[in-house]
Amino acid sequence: MNDTQTPDAKIKPIKTVSTIWFIPVIAVLIGCWMIYYQWSNEGSTITINFPTAEGMEAGKTKIKSRNVDIGEVSKIELNKTGNGVVVKAKIKKSAEEFLVTDSMFWVVSPQISHAGISGLSTLISGVYIEISPGKSNIERHLFDALDSPPLTPAGTPGLHITLNSNDQFAYKKGDPIIYKGLTVGQFEDIYFNFEERVVYYNAFIKSPYHQLITSNTKFWDVSGLQFDLNADGISVKTGNFETMLTNGVTFGIPKGMPIGEKIGERSYYDIYASYEEADDERYRRSIEFVILVNDSIRGLSVGAPVEYKGIQIGKVQSTNLIRSREQTQLTEEDFKIPVLISLQPGRIGLPDNEKGENLMMEQNIYWIEKGLKAVLRTGNILTGSLYVDLQHNKGQPVTEIAKYGDYPIVPTNGDEFSQITAKAEQFIDNLNNIPLKSMSNNANQLMLEITQTAQELQGVGQSIEKLLGQVDQQKISSELSKTLQGITTLTKDLSSGSQGYEELRSTLHTLTATMNELKPLLNQLKHQPNSLIFNSGEGSEPIPTKTNGAQ
Repeated sequence: MNDTQTPDAKIKPIKTVSTIWFIPVIAVLIGCWMIYYQWSNEGSTITINFPTAEGMEAGKTKIKSRNVDIGEVSKIELNKTGNGVVVKAKIKKSAEEFLVTDSMFWVVSPQISHAGISGLSTLISGVYIEISPGKSNIERHLFDALDSPPLTPAGTPGLHITLNSNDQFAYKKGDPIIYKGLTVGQFEDIYFNFEERVVYYNAFIKSPYHQLITSNTKFWDVSGLQFDLNADGISVKTGNFETMLTNGVTFGIPKGMPIGEKIGERSYYDIYASYEEADDERYRRSIEFVILVNDSIRGLSVGAPVEYKGIQIGKVQSTNLIRSREQTQLTEEDFKIPVLISLQPGRIGLPDNEKGENLMMEQNIYWIEKGLKAVLRTGNILTGSLYVDLQHNKGQPVTEIAKYGDYPIVPTNGDEFSQITAKAEQFIDNLNNIPLKSMSNNANQLMLEITQTAQELQGVGQSIEKLLGQVDQQKISSELSKTLQGITTLTKDLSSGSQGYEELRSTLHTLTATMNELKPLLNQLKHQPNSLIFNSGEGSEPIPTKTNGAQ
């Protein structure tokens, strides 16, 4: 027997799974985590419609916001109609909050405009899609791209307004809005209303300049260089250097108007052609008269001022009222040109309402009755522009005010230039009416007669000369000597100390004494011619006497 005992076997369970299998499990878990991470951070897929895919490439073209990548173009294909392209893009999870209804997309590429040069970096890196995040809370995944970058990114502090114009000037996107030479805003969008035939512009005023916009703010055009030739002379206006190269508007509150109240978003404003038109807009009420002009109205335009003593109180409303006149009247008489003028009570301090209209109408009717006249005057010799001047002629009152249709008529006087022209024409006509030919014939006949008379006088002179030659020279000398002796004797008789001189002196003395005695009588006859016949009524002069108690 073998004393050695066989030990009992130890039974251990056999491992059914090898540790080697942990490696693929871990790999699967890592893969699942990576898939989940990729899925959770992949973001959303959006669709953007573009008119063209120029410069874009799937897998390369980036979507950026403020030059930070937030997505990438994944697919580009034509749309169903073939007039555009559809771009699929992946947006990062961190940028999903930008996918709202008012977000905007556009392609950034090199651009050159009056505002400067932009997008030069895309010359190296290629074009990319820019997003302007909106402020809405409504999610969106389908967008229509803009044709050009928005001038004002969403969320920019300031004020959006709507400007409208029915004039002949127009603006484009990016044109400036200036205030005292500073660019404070710009035009954004343009819309033409076919029913109203008015152009509307969406514009933006940057902060803090938007605080200048109130209910009384007026906008007017300052495009390029503006040359104005009117009754006041020649004026040149411009906004700033930028508006000299392109169009632009400016704004302000006309002098004399209150600042007004603050306004909200998308308020409407008109664009006027000039500051003068913007300032005139405040005068909404007016009264109308007609003046009948004998002379030519060339140079008198619509809008020309109507002045009273140098102060503008209105303007010319129309120079073509002749259309309302019957054709028979045009052919039957030498008609006058009717010009319609409007007078505005607000310009002379009256209230701009119906009460002001009534007060101004009463005042002008009274003045017309007292001789108010309208005169066309030349405002500028270079341009020949005219204006209407109202002046008083007290010597020409009106008993009854005539009317042209429904408008009262203000009588007119010819202007000074017309009066001078008329007098010059009359003078020339008088010169033409002078019978110069007959006067010349008469003058020739007169000169002939004078010549004949001179010849006859010459013959008479020769005859007298012969006659005097026959007179005895000695006899004439004797007679002259006797005359001179008589004059000498008379002189000696009247010389001082002679008897004749003393008698003449005594006679003059006696005559002087007699005249002195007659002087009182002559004075009395001068003052009371009837005193020699009737008693003058005067008693003896009273003689003053002394009375007891007199002081």
